[in-house]
Amino acid sequence: MADHYDIAVVGAGPAGGNAALAAAQAGLRVALLDEQPTPGGQVWRDKSASILSAPVTPESRAGAALRKAIETSAVTPLSQIRVWDIRLRDDHWVLQAQRAATSQEITSKSLILATGAREYVQPFPGWTTPGVIGLAGATALFKQSLTLPGKRTVVSGTGPLVFYVASEIRRLGGEVAAVVTPNTRSQWARALPDMLGQPKLLARGALWVADLMLARVPILWGHAVAQVDGAEQVTALKVRNLRTGTDGPDIAADSLCIGHGLIPNIEAAQILGVAVRHDPSLGGWVPDAAPDGATAIKGLYLCGDGCGIRGATAAGLQGSLTGARAARDLGRDAPTSPLARWHKADRFGRAMTALSLPTPALEALTTRDTIICRCESLRCTDIIDEVATGAASTNAVKSGRRAGMGPCGGKYCQSAIATLIAAQTGKSLADVPPPTPRPPLRPVPLGQAAGAFEYDALPISKPAPL
Repeated sequence: MADHYDIAVVGAGPAGGNAALAAAQAGLRVALLDEQPTPGGQVWRDKSASILSAPVTPESRAGAALRKAIETSAVTPLSQIRVWDIRLRDDHWVLQAQRAATSQEITSKSLILATGAREYVQPFPGWTTPGVIGLAGATALFKQSLTLPGKRTVVSGTGPLVFYVASEIRRLGGEVAAVVTPNTRSQWARALPDMLGQPKLLARGALWVADLMLARVPILWGHAVAQVDGAEQVTALKVRNLRTGTDGPDIAADSLCIGHGLIPNIEAAQILGVAVRHDPSLGGWVPDAAPDGATAIKGLYLCGDGCGIRGATAAGLQGSLTGARAARDLGRDAPTSPLARWHKADRFGRAMTALSLPTPALEALTTRDTIICRCESLRCTDIIDEVATGAASTNAVKSGRRAGMGPCGGKYCQSAIATLIAAQTGKSLADVPPPTPRPPLRPVPLGQAAGAFEYDALPISKPAPL
């Protein structure tokens, strides 16, 4: 029998956690579901239980405060649970989930999706080499287990995360061989007016850069990693000046942390019928949702980076707005917060996201032999050849070459494939929608999805007589 709640919140990061708290404060029965052992999400990830002590950071303080608030609230946290399908049945949302190797069904009157974002890396030769990890993956290592990615690391990517990762590697005792960023100083200068609305975050970023400069870590502005050398492990990197197209010196390293921005996780919203639109300033394809999370579908709300990359501050504020809106729609009293703070955080987040907008120079790093779909080992030339046969959509490429049908469900290749389709057909990215999502939303063992049953009890018809 399914567990029933007034509101189910999927995702326990800054957005989902605050949405659950706001709804529970209105007297509703709220379930907060997340795959991690404790709330906090990627940004406010909790430390592993094996870490006895760790330096306090603004993220760890914010995460601890959120976890304490949830612990002392009426919210029911359901941790280490994987939601793999969501349906609307008889005016109730039905969530199919996997927890502790068993199937679980959860129902609710209203549903809040706070599914967050995933990292994007523009494919380039060698990006699948062992020792190459995403910037977001590196932050997970730092925050959860204080683990370094390697002994000598190059940190490359767009936006502020590249400087945070480099500074954390140094703080934890590692060596940063170089910081390689496609962004230029002039791009950061243009973002400065919108950054002034969040002076604390601006000051932290300035400290990260200052730390690297004082340590004489090379910062290659307007550059990108163009190739990783090494068969079984990273041994060296080739960099390219994106402004001139010339190659820079090789850099010896045993690891690379790299990322070119974030992409909203929109698949759950898509499956439930929410319309999506292309907005590069928010990370690409985003679902239609109001600042307070409301959608055109009754009882369905969205908040956080899953409906546009705006950062943790904006996500937390929107979560509170969304939880209160969902509570009011269920007939409960909940405060109507002003949107001024959220709009200020939104401007800052969009300015940071703008630093990761795709550029022709960055896209040119992908050679014809570069792996695009890691799950199916498809190279760039495979995708181009498929488009040449008339496959002018991501769905068509998926059907013809299985791109996106592997364990990741297309989360790491579809953006690059859409870019290739646009380039080969002369379309804009806004004219190449993402593929149609289908359950399972997350990988789940077939046996656990089927649940417990007695084979002899199955209604199997007798064979027809010969």
